[in-house]
Amino acid sequence: MGDNMTCITEFTLLGFPFDATIQMLLFGLFSLFYVFTLPGNGVILGLISLDSRLLYFFLSHLAIVDIAYACNTVPQMLVNLLSPAKPISFAGCMTQTFLFLTFAVTDCLLLVVMSYDHYVAICHPLWYSAIMIWRVCNMLVVISWTTGVLPSLIYLVLLLPLPFCISQKINHFFCEIMAVLQLACTDTHISETVVLAGMISALVGHFSSIVISYMCVLCAIFRIQSGERQRKAFSTCSSHLCVVGLFHSIAIIMYVGPRGNPKEQKKYLFLFHRLFNPLLNPLIYTLRNSEVKNALKRVLGIERAL
Repeated sequence: MGDNMTCITEFTLLGFPFDATIQMLLFGLFSLFYVFTLPGNGVILGLISLDSRLLYFFLSHLAIVDIAYACNTVPQMLVNLLSPAKPISFAGCMTQTFLFLTFAVTDCLLLVVMSYDHYVAICHPLWYSAIMIWRVCNMLVVISWTTGVLPSLIYLVLLLPLPFCISQKINHFFCEIMAVLQLACTDTHISETVVLAGMISALVGHFSSIVISYMCVLCAIFRIQSGERQRKAFSTCSSHLCVVGLFHSIAIIMYVGPRGNPKEQKKYLFLFHRLFNPLLNPLIYTLRNSEVKNALKRVLGIERAL
């Protein structure tokens, strides 16, 4: 085994096994999605800067995470589609792995925080301004980012000391931690178990918290007498539930699903998770959330024109 080990300075991402023509088509398509993702989330940030209510405060951080998520993985994927043999440095690969894990956990926690915000707003409306003060909201956001960084550092510490084999080809379009672990020339069972246990506990725990919050929210909504208030509450919650459903359903399939699932199938799930989710989130929040739509109309001057 010692003969197969070497000092790795770079990796090659295999990406997608298509011919050059299809890869060029994918490059154009993915570039288009990437171009729309950045201004889409930028619009959300712009609206929030003009209407900085507390619910939008959490949404702004979700938009920042989506932008960072896309910028962390998509550019390298586009480079690989143009030049499949172009390697990524060892340091660049480790950095991409760390940032991916950080943004994934932070995204998950921000969705939990937003569900709690909806719970307080709908179930305890009279206490909302007293509970969700700026100090509490800032603390929740800091906890979300910090909790995203700390486990990612632990996973990185598990990954860095590993000896890697001569084979430097990662069967993925970015440096996903499980794909990188498979290149190690040593038993990585403990490391894989730690990573999977962390991912599964985070996903299941966060998803359970969101489900419990929305069970209470739905009970409170059905007790509302005013039809207009009910529609407004459903509009606010439905957009968040759509985002939660997209994020957690795909993530749970990738990490909690059967280990025998084909690698290529999980690779395409990762593609949807990392390319389409950041693009769909601003669309969902602008189309499904009446308050965001009204804020957009105010900024564009549509209401004044009408």
